[in-house]
Amino acid sequence: MTTPALLPLSGRRIPTLSPGASSFPHHRATLRLSEKFILLLILSAFITLCFGAFFFLPDNSKHKRFDFGLEDVLIPHIESEKEARHSSRQVIHELIDGFISSTKPCVFMFVFIGQEFSTLAFEVYFPAELVTENTRNKLIKMMKHAWDSYRQYGWGHNELKPIAKKGHSTNIFGNSQMGATIVDALDTLYIMGLHDEFKDAQEWIEQNLDFSVNAEVSVFEVNIRFIGGLLAAYYLSGQEVFKVKAVQLAEKLLPAFNTPTGIPWAMVNLKSGVGRNWGWASAGSSILAEFGTLHMEFVHLTYLTGNPAYYQKVMHIRKLLAKMDRPNGLYPNYLNPRTGRWGQHHTSVGGLGDSFYEYLLKAWLMSDKTDTEARKTYDDAIEAIERHLIRKSNGGLTFIGEWKNGHLERKMGHLTCFAGGMFALGADGSPDDKAGHYLQLGAEIAHTCHESYDRTVLKLGPEAFKFDSGLEAVAVRQNEKYYILRPEVIETYWYMWRFTHDPKYRQWGWEAVQAIDKYCRVSGGFSGVKDVYSSNPTYDDVQQSFFLAETLKYLYLLFSSDELLPLENWVFNTEAHPLPVLHQGNITLPGSETQR
Repeated sequence: MTTPALLPLSGRRIPTLSPGASSFPHHRATLRLSEKFILLLILSAFITLCFGAFFFLPDNSKHKRFDFGLEDVLIPHIESEKEARHSSRQVIHELIDGFISSTKPCVFMFVFIGQEFSTLAFEVYFPAELVTENTRNKLIKMMKHAWDSYRQYGWGHNELKPIAKKGHSTNIFGNSQMGATIVDALDTLYIMGLHDEFKDAQEWIEQNLDFSVNAEVSVFEVNIRFIGGLLAAYYLSGQEVFKVKAVQLAEKLLPAFNTPTGIPWAMVNLKSGVGRNWGWASAGSSILAEFGTLHMEFVHLTYLTGNPAYYQKVMHIRKLLAKMDRPNGLYPNYLNPRTGRWGQHHTSVGGLGDSFYEYLLKAWLMSDKTDTEARKTYDDAIEAIERHLIRKSNGGLTFIGEWKNGHLERKMGHLTCFAGGMFALGADGSPDDKAGHYLQLGAEIAHTCHESYDRTVLKLGPEAFKFDSGLEAVAVRQNEKYYILRPEVIETYWYMWRFTHDPKYRQWGWEAVQAIDKYCRVSGGFSGVKDVYSSNPTYDDVQQSFFLAETLKYLYLLFSSDELLPLENWVFNTEAHPLPVLHQGNITLPGSETQR
């Protein structure tokens, strides 16, 4: 595989994935009457056997199987030499569709009688390419439903209320309508080949996306969704407008770094440049996962603009953290930007901490594995996490707890489930030849997170689940039973599939597709649900922008070829926006080792 050019060209496109044309082997012969009679007897016996299997064999739906909803599969059209054959094949297609609708698939032999009472016998196979193409098509339809609903009811608003059928926003975007869903969905539209929708989004961005507004926004959220989304769209399409908008927004975020320590505020007013922190965050502290999740985007900004300020800001954060003592080798989730001291000693690989660790690993990968400082920091952090946070339950499930003031809370959040993919992604390059260990750890986390889905009524995972008092991978509190279209579990399935090609990850992904489409789809889009343990769930009436940016993208990639966005050339930010590896032949950043 050739390495793509790092700098995008205006005509550059992602190659379309299309499975090769299928064909059915066949043999045609003229038979004597006695032979025809024998063949009809065999056919009758075979059909009887298959119908018997259909009605009397045990239901295998409870067993793990590679089931992609074959009831939706269309057998590829076979080009015929004679129009007379078409009707016969059409009959066969209809018969196949009828048998496929069962969950007990067989291999069938069909015999049909032609003009000369000849026979055409063939075995019907369902190649993996056909199944995955069908699943991708289903996901494109889901993306279209989400996008078209937003286009109709919430265009220009940050998000959508799909039941009320109107726009929606939260405080992370301030009081402005910045079209968060439009920017967040750009690269998913492009990757799925929805180029008309992509063009509509581009036109809105060119004409309406304005950052000179009196709005107080989350530096973290705007960075990963807007700057990450715009940069990814630029690298994929080569359209200059996306780079220009990303740089304009980045300039608006720089005043957030004007603190005594250089640790940025959580929020900044885009017009005035005034920053502040969340009032609930440990006496006004900044949050590890927020100020630690800027590196990828800011390094690319320096690369594209030549302005060293972006790179210097994020490298200053790393250097400051390197000098600080860490209790038990763990990074607390809170750091005071005025004093430079840790806040509450709470460590989590889920919310408040998660993407800090992710970006250490991805800084190394994005540097073409030359940023050894980032890799060493990641390895040290993961070693402490393994020692203090990772445990195995009585039932054999590996989980990642949270460290609170010297005590391990045996609870794992949905957000933490991304770590399975992170461990797999970081396996290659692990110290002491522990690549196999970390790949296995990733598989164990993926299994645990799948169990959190499988143990619910809706087959969708709760926000958090416990390993305590005889309960495992189950939510206890009512306010932890909701599912808001989150992507982390599917993200891990995708990474595990890329590194192992174990078909169970695609099977688990298909289970999620079915559950989301069944329980979260409403007439006006897709909504989160408030209780995954209820057979009659109520909706939260929010279609999150990350559902289009992450959840549907990771599912689509799970059922696509590895050649689509290969991991040796692309690194995904924490909002699933792909950014290219900065090969050292093209760039040298201060503090990285140049390798020739």
